[in-house]
Amino acid sequence: MLRPFTTKLAATIRVPLHQAIAFQRQVHSSATRLQSNDETPVSPPASEEAKKTLPQKASHIVRSILHGSEQVRQETKYTLSKVLARGKYVHELATHSVKPGCMEEYKAVVGELYPLIVRNLSPGVKLVGSWETDIGELDTAVHIWEYKGYPALSAAYLTYRSDPEYQRLHRKMLSLLRSRKSQIMLEFQFWPTHPPASKGGLYELRSYMLKSGTLLEWEQNWRIGVECRKHHEVPMGAWFSQLGDLNQVHHLWQYPDLQVRKEVRESAWSENGWPETVLNTVPLIQKMSSRIMLPMSFSSLK
Repeated sequence: MLRPFTTKLAATIRVPLHQAIAFQRQVHSSATRLQSNDETPVSPPASEEAKKTLPQKASHIVRSILHGSEQVRQETKYTLSKVLARGKYVHELATHSVKPGCMEEYKAVVGELYPLIVRNLSPGVKLVGSWETDIGELDTAVHIWEYKGYPALSAAYLTYRSDPEYQRLHRKMLSLLRSRKSQIMLEFQFWPTHPPASKGGLYELRSYMLKSGTLLEWEQNWRIGVECRKHHEVPMGAWFSQLGDLNQVHHLWQYPDLQVRKEVRESAWSENGWPETVLNTVPLIQKMSSRIMLPMSFSSLK
């Protein structure tokens, strides 16, 4: 009897036991009729799929329902690794929570430390930008670094540990912090990071925590959405996380001031495709935040 398997199947796919038993009986009855039919033509040798027992076939159905087919999983894996990421650089988002009243001293220290890194210590490293949060999580500094792949990232970390000047300034910086956080990211293929520029004004970093498994859908919709926004503003960068907090996406924008930001965002709704982008991506979000930031004097984007 297959009753133990039927009970396990019912529990796995969460259907009442009597329905699973009825399904088992129906399949068993169909199989019996086929076996008793003398006029059934002789079939060629059974394939591997045909050789599977009923429990094996049912288990395959359950896996397909819960996790998707193997073909879809392979295609998704290929898409995420080859299409989403630009593949040229690795980026790091460093967030520093500064002790209240210490921001000016902190900016003076990193104003020495970070140019030292770019100028003398790490040829494979660039500082995309450094900002102080003006609206949002206050007493917070945000830095985005760019590495020429993971080898450059690893080499930079090794250099930092052995350089005495770096260590001196780094210890001084740490004494001014309450906490710090690091996240490794890849940039979206359709949204490369903006090169160094002096635009003035303010920057907005919008961060989205997505539901697991929705990154591909997010990318497909924002590939259209960013084209709509380009008619009104210049996108500065977009990344998705690889290490640290996962399922997270960051978009960086620049505006002359808050009034222009308001007008630009309102005008985007007149673009074909933008309302659909919002409609399709809002259900993918678990949590989102926005911070308005002012560039530090040594920032490459300012």
